[in-house]
Amino acid sequence: MQNDKVYQLTPKGKAELGSGATTLARDELDLLVRIDGTLSMRQIKAQVPMLADSAFSATFGRLIDMGLVAIVEFDPFATQFQFPTSHANFSDADAESGVASLKRSGYFVSIARSRWPARSLGAGEQRTAVVVEDDPMLAKFIETYLSLDGFSVRVAGNRAEVLAELRALPVPDLVLLDVMLPDTNGFDILLRMRQHPKLKDVPIIMLTGKATREDVLKGLEGDADGYVTKPFEAGVLMHAVNTVLGIRSDAASLDKPKDPWGNKSA
Repeated sequence: MQNDKVYQLTPKGKAELGSGATTLARDELDLLVRIDGTLSMRQIKAQVPMLADSAFSATFGRLIDMGLVAIVEFDPFATQFQFPTSHANFSDADAESGVASLKRSGYFVSIARSRWPARSLGAGEQRTAVVVEDDPMLAKFIETYLSLDGFSVRVAGNRAEVLAELRALPVPDLVLLDVMLPDTNGFDILLRMRQHPKLKDVPIIMLTGKATREDVLKGLEGDADGYVTKPFEAGVLMHAVNTVLGIRSDAASLDKPKDPWGNKSA
């Protein structure tokens, strides 16, 4: 690995973040989300100053070994006109570059990790999902697909409704959580759920148009089990749901986006 080289996601790496099912460890996923094809390994390390150099190198090395990231190959003619700089320490410029990269919009992912094995259902029992979404049409769309998959669905579109639905019984098997709500935000709800003794283990998928690497990392670091950015297709959403709940699904039959990476800004 070379600190000065710029790294990018390989097709396999892009597929990992768009598959709706990942087996990567949390530290591996955290670094994979940060790689955007414009930052060097040194600049990526500057984004995570609290991570020890040895741990960072080991994690980055695993991503390379798995074929998820690779060095960006530059035009040899253009590189003749680059001037060397000192890289003895991580500079403020490295950190600023990293922050700017994280805040770029147009980042599309479908990440999901299984929290527990699937819960066994009794005769006539349904899984319960709470959909936190303030767009009525989108909420109805999600409710319809979950209902067709056998869920009992409760919908909340503001803070008061969220509190009511999370207090109601039964405790949900799943929460699909929007970020932008009229009087609160999904990250705050995520934090409060993870601190609540009865809700801390409920699987949560962030389902939102907040499409930057910074937002995705904030959700994952808040212990969300998945992050699906809008716009999405029903098959991708249901694959993420099944993954998080430990339910087997036929990935080959899913209605996947034709080009989930086509609009990503570099």
